[in-house]
Amino acid sequence: MLESLIDELAAIEHERWSHWQRYMHSKCERRPDGSLVLPAELVRRWDAQSSTSYAALSESEKESDREQVRRYLPLIAAVLAERDS
Repeated sequence: MLESLIDELAAIEHERWSHWQRYMHSKCERRPDGSLVLPAELVRRWDAQSSTSYAALSESEKESDREQVRRYLPLIAAVLAERDS
């Protein structure tokens, strides 16, 4: 059961990561050699966000993180409900 849960959560995580990669790549300039260049504005924004604690994020930034948690929560809730029944 634990291994199955890990695989299901890993599938959600892979989807989340894949979505982020597609988003990041869409914001980049693709060079002829295949490399990608991020706009400086996004680098500054993401650097600031990554060095900020969750508590200090703006409400919209917190909501973005909550959206990601909502993807995991139904599976976790189902496993806990099954365990408690």
